[in-house]
Amino acid sequence: MITKIKLDTLVKKLHGELHFDALHKAIYATDASVYRELPIAVSFPKDIYDLKLLIDFSVTENTSLIPRTAGTSLAGQCVGSGIIVDVSRHFTKIISLDEANKTVTVEPGVIRDELNQYLKSYGLFFGPNTSTANRCMIGGMVGNNSSGTTSIRYGVTRDKVLELEILLSDGSEVVFRALTANEFKEKLELESLEGAIYRSVYELLKNPENQQQIRDEFPKPDIHRRNTGYAVDELLKLLPFNENGGKFNMCSLLTGSEGTLAITTKIKLQLDELPPKHNVIVAAHFKSVSDACKAVVPVMEHRLYTCEMMDKIILDCTKNNKSQAPNRFFIEGDPQAVLMLELADNDPELLEKQRLSLIETLENTGISYAHPSLYSDGIGKAMELRKAGLGLLGNIVGDQKAVACIEDTAVAIRDLSDYIDEFDTIMQKHDQKAVYYAHAGAGELHLRPILDLKTSEGVALFRAITTDVARLVKKYKGSMSGEHGDGRVRSEFIKLMIGEGNYLLLKQIKEVFDPNNIFNPGKIVDYVAMDESLRYTKDRKEPEISTYMDFSDSEGILRAAEKCNGSGDCRKTHHSNGAMCPSYHATKDEKDTTRARANALREFLTNSEELNRFNHHELKEVFDLCLSCKACSSECPSNVDIASLKAEFLHQYQSVNGTSLRNKAFAFNTRLSKLGSLFPFMVNNPVSQKILKKILGIAPDRSLPKISSFNFSKYNKSTLNQYNVYGKVILYIDEFTQYSDTGLGKDAIDLLTALGYHVELFYGESGRTFISKGFLSQAKKLAKINVDRLKDLISDDCPVLGLEPSAVLSFRDEYLRLLPGDEAALFVSKNAFLIEEFISREIENGNIDGTKFTKEYKEIKIHGHCHQKALSNQKVTFDALNLPENYNVSIINSGCCGMAGSFGYEKEHYEVSMKVGSQRLFPAIKKSSSETIIAANGTSCRHQIYDGTKRIAKHPVSILKEALV
Repeated sequence: MITKIKLDTLVKKLHGELHFDALHKAIYATDASVYRELPIAVSFPKDIYDLKLLIDFSVTENTSLIPRTAGTSLAGQCVGSGIIVDVSRHFTKIISLDEANKTVTVEPGVIRDELNQYLKSYGLFFGPNTSTANRCMIGGMVGNNSSGTTSIRYGVTRDKVLELEILLSDGSEVVFRALTANEFKEKLELESLEGAIYRSVYELLKNPENQQQIRDEFPKPDIHRRNTGYAVDELLKLLPFNENGGKFNMCSLLTGSEGTLAITTKIKLQLDELPPKHNVIVAAHFKSVSDACKAVVPVMEHRLYTCEMMDKIILDCTKNNKSQAPNRFFIEGDPQAVLMLELADNDPELLEKQRLSLIETLENTGISYAHPSLYSDGIGKAMELRKAGLGLLGNIVGDQKAVACIEDTAVAIRDLSDYIDEFDTIMQKHDQKAVYYAHAGAGELHLRPILDLKTSEGVALFRAITTDVARLVKKYKGSMSGEHGDGRVRSEFIKLMIGEGNYLLLKQIKEVFDPNNIFNPGKIVDYVAMDESLRYTKDRKEPEISTYMDFSDSEGILRAAEKCNGSGDCRKTHHSNGAMCPSYHATKDEKDTTRARANALREFLTNSEELNRFNHHELKEVFDLCLSCKACSSECPSNVDIASLKAEFLHQYQSVNGTSLRNKAFAFNTRLSKLGSLFPFMVNNPVSQKILKKILGIAPDRSLPKISSFNFSKYNKSTLNQYNVYGKVILYIDEFTQYSDTGLGKDAIDLLTALGYHVELFYGESGRTFISKGFLSQAKKLAKINVDRLKDLISDDCPVLGLEPSAVLSFRDEYLRLLPGDEAALFVSKNAFLIEEFISREIENGNIDGTKFTKEYKEIKIHGHCHQKALSNQKVTFDALNLPENYNVSIINSGCCGMAGSFGYEKEHYEVSMKVGSQRLFPAIKKSSSETIIAANGTSCRHQIYDGTKRIAKHPVSILKEALV
């Protein structure tokens, strides 16, 4: 038994970290699969010394190590009861680049897309490109032998791995690389575990009977995506087993072994030159999926870079989606399937010849009816359509989920059409609607059945469908695991796929590499049954959890958390586009991701013995660094809105444990500001502010906003009816505008009046400070007051316009959760806009143009508020600021500023806050000239920009007001 004392002793020896608290075990109990198993501990090794200690500990204590990078595995590779070894934090170096030989050496925690960003300036890149490429890591890609959409041109990861530096199960350091015949013989003579491995592999594979059964039973060799067990079939292609083969390289076996044979510390990869500059996609339309499959063989005779299929179901998911409708521009008629066929070349003329030749082939088949060609932006839109359709398909409310179990099957492309016909029969037998999303050029089909794994019936169907499909794949000598690996979900079927004799070979290989079974047991050989250790307990009694906010759109808060499928989109770093998750960008700690927060909430709400299921300090810890930026509500493919979940959690937790003076001060900030506005000279002086910071635990280096007052009503009366041309609008004077940004409110009145609108004012505290601190009863009262007052003031022709995004957008977001079923709240939500949204709409309607603005040249850079990015869009601000015809406007790819209301003020959060700002926003601003105007519509954003760069950012309204002539 591994006791706390033993783990504490190990902690003291490690250079890195080891955690065995309930929170870390909960968030590492799952990956992107349907499995859940609490580990003993989670380690973040800092170096090879730590890895050797962990290996020794595992052998001594008879436990196991589960290697993990981003944890995006769909088959359960990263789930186990031993110690999770997360190398994603410290093993992240790009060690060396050899331009002449086009190779690079990296540690396993290097992110695929970030590697390619580094390589781009050298004209090189790493070809395999999974859908998770902006967060998946090279170590995981080696473990799974990942591929992606371009595998038909650039191959799979196995094709690129030249050398692996690894630790064997005895802690010895070994380099696996290509060996000459003499070097191979020398390895056989080594008196070490390494020598024993070479001898065992040699003895097993030189046997003619073993060779024949491998050739007879393994998937067809022309299926280039195949990860069935250990790749002994690949070793047979090499010397000394094939006299015409290449040099023997154990990397072929290790790639795709899912961390079951060794721990990798360094990886040397073969690179390719960057793809050609010019490309085109021919989108071939078909009247049936079968026809599309039949076309794959002839089109693959062309030099395609991708050959992807999407079917009618996926396309139909985008029909009524407002954001995706423009991306359907190339769809002609009502195709049952579309093949996306990409060609590329550095010579546009040669590319055009290839395009015409491909279309001629399609026309000669006589089975496609349209062949639109897509270029540049059109290609991006089409790929976005494909991605969005899949996301919409998988984002299902309730306990029925799209389950990853048979989504990875691959067959020879000549078998694809017949295979799919039989596959469809199986789906019909199990009352499943087949959805065809395929890497068609690779013969790989992605499909997830819709199942409820909380029920016995659902679990039984899970097994039955997987078993039937496995038998079908075997019939066609295909691979059950094309690119996602066997893991827990498919290891059980390896014996069926390759036969008893070959399965025994794999067991012997595992035994010689890992005699104590310490490396990721239960995967590939000695499998755990596919329907054990599932994320949900069968036929459980669903916990009854009452909430203050309304989560009926997800059928309750627990199911809202359960929407997270573990895909790990929240683990992308600040080098990628988007804002999710800013605290993870700063800390690189899994604990600070959307996935971890959702998993922790699910875990503790499900398994809690507390009367109030939210009453867990672990939940307080996991939500602590959440900035409530709301990026997850739009960027997470499952739209898991952690900001709302956090607000509910804080409300529930504080109902039991109370709250701090500081939280109360921030929550009731409007009342304090109102009081301070009576005596601004008392609250704005440095001495008062220093005292206030000390009392409330505000970071000493953080500046505080100045409190002021202004008679907006009097000022508005003085400007009324000068240009009343286009009707009336309600300008919302929120709590931030009223007491901190009074100049902004004045500018808004001036701008709207000058543009021809009759302005009436609406004063009201939005409740944003209460929501962010979990004071939901106070927030609800304000929401009700605001809705009841606004409903009679506004109309479809007279909207309410807000200046502060977090304030006015709460009308469209949290108010609907605080006032469920309130028709007035719904009406207000549909008529509440950012002022830039209104201006953009009026530009489109022809009511506003640039004639009233200066023709002077200015450069403007926009930083958008996180809530605007999540609930609206940045283009409206871009459109508004382009009104002056000579304004050169651009949007900073800045993510979150890091301030997030009170978060950036709090002493313990200040460092993370500033680190977030320093990653993208501050550098972009510091690089811009002093004449460049920085636009930021969030009051917190403007504050953060000043504290981080000493530049004064302006609200777009103020910029436009100053541009009036």
